[in-house]
Amino acid sequence: MRAVVVIVLFALSLTAFGQSRRAVTPVPAGDERTVKEMFDEANAYRKLKYDDFEKRKVAVSERLRLQTEREQKQMAAKYAAIASARTELSPDDIYYLALLHWIAENLDGTTETLRKYISQESRTPERTQTARSLLSVIASKQKRFEDATGLLTEYVKNEPVKAFDKLRMNTELAKAYMSAGEPEKATPYAAEAFAISRTLVADPSMRSVGLDLFYDNGIVLFDAYRLAGDAASADNTLEDLRKTVGTNGNSILYYFAADKLITYRIESGRKALALETYLSMLIAATKELPLEGQREDAVQRLKRREKHYRLLGEQAPELASVDKWFPGEPVKMADLKGKVVLLDFWATWCGPCFEAFPHLIEWHNDLTDKGFVILGVTRYYGRDESRPVDEAGEIEFLNRFKAKQKLPYDFVVGKDQANQLNYGATALPTAVLIDRKGVIRYIEAGTSSSRIEDLREMIVKLLAEK
Repeated sequence: MRAVVVIVLFALSLTAFGQSRRAVTPVPAGDERTVKEMFDEANAYRKLKYDDFEKRKVAVSERLRLQTEREQKQMAAKYAAIASARTELSPDDIYYLALLHWIAENLDGTTETLRKYISQESRTPERTQTARSLLSVIASKQKRFEDATGLLTEYVKNEPVKAFDKLRMNTELAKAYMSAGEPEKATPYAAEAFAISRTLVADPSMRSVGLDLFYDNGIVLFDAYRLAGDAASADNTLEDLRKTVGTNGNSILYYFAADKLITYRIESGRKALALETYLSMLIAATKELPLEGQREDAVQRLKRREKHYRLLGEQAPELASVDKWFPGEPVKMADLKGKVVLLDFWATWCGPCFEAFPHLIEWHNDLTDKGFVILGVTRYYGRDESRPVDEAGEIEFLNRFKAKQKLPYDFVVGKDQANQLNYGATALPTAVLIDRKGVIRYIEAGTSSSRIEDLREMIVKLLAEK
């Protein structure tokens, strides 16, 4: 779903910092900066980059975001190596070295250095608590549940207790238990994280960030109930989520929560109820959001999804008005039963479509032998890179484009908009996933890291079904 990015010094426990490969300015071997000074530079890197992008009016694409995170990771790793080579480190140095390892996503290095810090006599209570919180998060990520829960208990028994730290520890434990196939054990930690995030929403100074965290942790709790087979509690969590973000005037999160409830009811075999829910949400949005603009935004977002709701859970329509299918031979959707099919609706002029290409190539290469098929569905637009062309010229351009982008799957070119209209793919890119029985199980538009992650998870899930 969505991801909250909070770039604040001691929101370290809220996000794992990104990865990096920038050309870092070389640091002289005799650099005399303190470890804290190196940490401050690495910690501020992303914020400064985003400020610069904004100043230069550079749009932050998903690719640029990931590149910036990779750059920060490399910087932190380099500074951690410099600090580690020093023969004498003070307790302060050890603490900031651990945080450099954390930014670099070196979990073992972070663990070793934080434990070393906790063993120091001249450590501060606040930094000791931060160390405990990060150690608990890492233990959860590594499925060391006894360590993670023990550190959480130790954290709560001491002072100071920070809501962000406690929130992240509970969230990571819930996610780890779900990943380990134990959603029942995840539920109490997810519920605690959801309750903590609710208190942040009530704080006027934290409302914006608090709403994001409230939504994200509500989805974690929903997933715990869903995986445990408790549909009633899963539904109630989404209802609570929708009403709370609606009361606080966030139309986007309101739509996300309503959409999640509708699609969940379809996925769980309650399509008639899901379509009733869709209609009731159109009415509820006009009452539960405080401002007219917010109400209109939520209603329009839901209306754009109506076609998708009606398609989900139904047999996939045959591709219509196909003029060219290359390099393979045309097949009917009915002939693809027994395989998991991804229809990627795209166009050569669609920038966000390009961001999905590396993932599509990877999935094709890794999953084709498991019964996975990708079809890149487009239509004639009457242009190549720079000028109007006829259909033969556009096919020639598409062949060159396919070779240049090294896209290994078949292209399906329609004469008109029939396929886009039949599948509700009027926004590009749109991904449609069809299971082995020919049933549509997933439809989403747009490209983002969370959408790509959701899509891959659904592909893996459908491949596992027989």
